[in-house]
Amino acid sequence: MAVQIETVAYGGWSQCTRLFNDEIEIIVTNEVGPRIIRCAFIGGPNLFCERPEELGQTGGDSFRLYGGHRLWSAPEHRTRTYYPDNEPVTVTLHAMGATFTSPIETTTRLQKTISVMLHPTRAQVRINHSITNHHAWAVTFAPWALSVMRAGGTAIVPLPDSATHEGALPSFTLNAWAYTDMTDPRWTWGERYILLRQETDSKSQKIGVWTDQGWLAFVGENTLFIKTFPFDANATYPDHNSPTEVFTNHLFTELETLAPLRTLEPGAAADHEETWHLVRDIATPHNDADVVSIILPHIPPHITNRSHE
Repeated sequence: MAVQIETVAYGGWSQCTRLFNDEIEIIVTNEVGPRIIRCAFIGGPNLFCERPEELGQTGGDSFRLYGGHRLWSAPEHRTRTYYPDNEPVTVTLHAMGATFTSPIETTTRLQKTISVMLHPTRAQVRINHSITNHHAWAVTFAPWALSVMRAGGTAIVPLPDSATHEGALPSFTLNAWAYTDMTDPRWTWGERYILLRQETDSKSQKIGVWTDQGWLAFVGENTLFIKTFPFDANATYPDHNSPTEVFTNHLFTELETLAPLRTLEPGAAADHEETWHLVRDIATPHNDADVVSIILPHIPPHITNRSHE
C-alpha cells in the first residue's frame, strides 16, 4: 500500500490532514499550527498527549498547548517562544506526505513549516522543521522540535559513549532547570542511560543533555517511539549546549531535540530533521540493562553502529 492522504475531522477541528499506510497514521491540524496532533498505529492509541479542553479551538491571542508535536524557536523566551499558533496553515501535498506552513508571526517575524513524509510500508516518518526569518535584520535562534507524549510512559535519554571520551577533562554537559530535583524517584540515573517516568500528581522535571547518540525514545501503551536526528559535535546548541532535552509534569512527557544555534539573515531559513520509528509490543525499561536488551535492538543501525559496540 502506498502512502494515502485525506482530509478528516479530528478532535473538534473539521479540517485535518491524515497521512497513513498499512502500519501507522499521522494527523496534522489544518486550522491551527503547524501541529501534528496524532501519531499512532492504525486503530491504536495516540502516542501524543491531547488537551481535551483545547482541541478544536481556533483563533485568539492566547497560547494553547493543544498537545501533539510542535515547532518552537530556542532559546526559550516568553514572548517569542509562546507565540500562539492559532491560525490556519497552508497545506501543500506531496507524493508521500505534505508540508504545513504557518503565516508569518506578526511580532516575531518568523515563519514555521513542518513537512511530513511517511514511509510507504514501514512504521516510520520523516519530519522536517524549518523556520524562516522575515525580519529586516539578522536573528539568532535554533529550531526546537517538541513531541508531547501521552501520560504514563517512560522517556529514555542515551548518554555519550564513555569509551570515546577518556581523559582528565569533562566529556559532556548535563543541564538542570531551577525546578529540577535529582532526588525525584521518577528519575533513573544509569551509567549509559537516563530514564524519566511520567506520573500524575507530580511536579515538573527537566534536564538537557549534550549527547552524541542522535536519538531519544519513549515507551508508552506498550509502544516504542524513537526519534533520531542529526548531531554536529562541532556546533553550539541552546541551553548550555543541549541538543536533547526531556521534560515531564503531571500531564505528559516531552521529548525535545534542538538544532544548532544559527544567525539567520533576512529571508534565510534554519532546518531540523527528525525521523520517527514506532515499534509494537515493547516492555517498559527500568535500568541500563533493560535499555540494552529491549530498546537498543530497535535503534536504527546507522545510529547504533557508531557507539555501544
